[in-house]
Amino acid sequence: MIQKLIAGIERTGAPIVVGLDPMLSYIPQHITEKAYEEYGETLRGAGEAVWQYNKGIVDAVCDLVPAVKPQIAMYEQFGIEGLRAFEKTVRYCKEKGLIVIGDIKRGDIGSTSQAYAVGHLGRVQVGAKEYGVFDEDFATVNPYLGSDGVKPFIEVCKKEKKGLFILVKTSNPSSGEFQDRLVDGRPLYELVGEQVAVWGETCMDGRYSNIGAVVGATYPEMGRTLRKIMPKAFILVPGYGAQGGKGEDLVPFFHEDGLGAIINSSRGIIAAWKQEAYAGYGAEHYAEASRAAVLAMKEDIAGALAGRLHRGC
Repeated sequence: MIQKLIAGIERTGAPIVVGLDPMLSYIPQHITEKAYEEYGETLRGAGEAVWQYNKGIVDAVCDLVPAVKPQIAMYEQFGIEGLRAFEKTVRYCKEKGLIVIGDIKRGDIGSTSQAYAVGHLGRVQVGAKEYGVFDEDFATVNPYLGSDGVKPFIEVCKKEKKGLFILVKTSNPSSGEFQDRLVDGRPLYELVGEQVAVWGETCMDGRYSNIGAVVGATYPEMGRTLRKIMPKAFILVPGYGAQGGKGEDLVPFFHEDGLGAIINSSRGIIAAWKQEAYAGYGAEHYAEASRAAVLAMKEDIAGALAGRLHRGC
């Protein structure tokens, strides 16, 4: 699966994943009003609004980027209707040729992790039949319960030829409360990175592993260290844009050939129409604003990587 992602990055020239993390406050009024007219101000109405909003963005950017990353909590908050919107979004994105990274951040004891892995990446057995449920291409996994929580995901990935992005150093401000704690004189995130590299060796697909890592753009120097610790892992990098990460912060996450990382932007793209820089598009053209934000992000990253080549570093 990682080779499919790489092919998409090379085709588009954009190591970018769009985070489909909808909030009702991001959705233009004309979309919510239409959904509420049909289903009322109900959970079903909210789910319909989310789905239509996502569809507009996907239609506008699917030729520019290789992947999307729906964050499941943004859908779960609306219950079953939200999960229906999640499922429809995943299927539609795959129909459009996009890689789907399910941002589910699961990780539990063995049998529970196995159920999560089957539901999101594998196939569930029902009598004599098997069914794919959400059927994402990758999933994010929290490793802090240890190997018991990760190995079931690895086994499903091997069987289904899919992939994982394992949390190593997250972009949120308080991540250091635990992740930066020293263990035998070294920060915990480095030890987690080393274990990700070990797991990754069991799932190689060419130069890279189907098991990657999540490392926040807000910590570029830590990213530089982790890039060396995990040379065969693709790094999913959140924290660009709205969380403060800039193109120049992303350089340490990439190898010299420009591969090895994919950068996430969520509200910086999907809620671009609400930003001053894109306000001219207006609510009616929110999707075009998202497209413009992707193009600006692509230019920013390309410029930063070209600058590294110019400096020879």
